[in-house]
Amino acid sequence: MILIFNGQPYDTAADTVAQLLEEKGIDADGTAVALSEQVVPRSQWESTPLTEGATVEVLTAVQGG
Repeated sequence: MILIFNGQPYDTAADTVAQLLEEKGIDADGTAVALSEQVVPRSQWESTPLTEGATVEVLTAVQGG
């Protein structure tokens, strides 16, 4: 299916938020996910389905100074 990942079209075989993050190689630590402008709690990543055309925004905390 094709969805919008961080503003860009992305073709994925993932069915859930957790599968998408795994597919993209994104570590869950320090990561926040919004699906169609709604924050998805980490406890729901495994059970939150993705749909064609969905907008997924992934933010990762970065340390620095």
